[in-house]
Amino acid sequence: MKKLKDKVIIITGSSSGIGYGLAKTCLKLDMKVVMAARNIESMQFLVKKGGYEESSYLIVSTDVTQPEDCKNLVEQTVNKFGRIDVLVNNAGISMRALFSELEINTIKKIMDVNFWGAVYCTKYALPYLLESKGSIVGVSSIAGYKGLPARTGYSASKFALNGFLETIRIENMKTGLHVLIACPGFTTSSIRERALDGKGKTQGESPRNEDKMMETPVVAKHIMKAVNKRKKTLVLTKQGKLLVWLNKFFPEWVDKMVYDHMAKEPGSPFK
Repeated sequence: MKKLKDKVIIITGSSSGIGYGLAKTCLKLDMKVVMAARNIESMQFLVKKGGYEESSYLIVSTDVTQPEDCKNLVEQTVNKFGRIDVLVNNAGISMRALFSELEINTIKKIMDVNFWGAVYCTKYALPYLLESKGSIVGVSSIAGYKGLPARTGYSASKFALNGFLETIRIENMKTGLHVLIACPGFTTSSIRERALDGKGKTQGESPRNEDKMMETPVVAKHIMKAVNKRKKTLVLTKQGKLLVWLNKFFPEWVDKMVYDHMAKEPGSPFK
């Protein structure tokens, strides 16, 4: 991935999970890394621990639900590095609750981060990405291919993200813009601990066995390899690939399989 060296990349949600792994991977690739999240302490720790020169990174306090923050993120990036080559829309939150027990505002919170955050960042960064013939990456989910029970807001946001990015890709077939939709599958991260319950409060602990999931550094490397090869889609884990394939041909059977699988989670809201 030598051709990624010195490329300018913006990564939202880079204070933890996949975003943190991406920032770490890209710094090791000698890219110019712009880290965006609300928790700047985590990002400051990353660059301090790695001993990286200030010329190689930029940390911007960013709440992607706020359009002005996304605009500021892009402006600060261009002011320091003069260009944008890759935008990774990674910031995201999850949820777990039956729709019948879910407060509508909880879905709005999910959509504001997972969907609208990507829309805002993409809108402001697009002129620079068109100029560089760069890449837009959406860190989506298998939940963007198949609705997951007790994740109505999360699945809806990922379906919306996939549709948004696919349309951007088609609109720019002749401009040289690259668009990647990356669906990691279950990954070790804090997203489940920070997931919202039906009332919009933090869940506090993961309902799944994190030890059996793909680790974030591995996911980060797969995503950057896909950017390097300018792939259109990336589906990770054997389980994720199998689910997407089976759903094309046996959707009703997959409905039952997904229901049974999710019902086995500790504390599952449905049986």
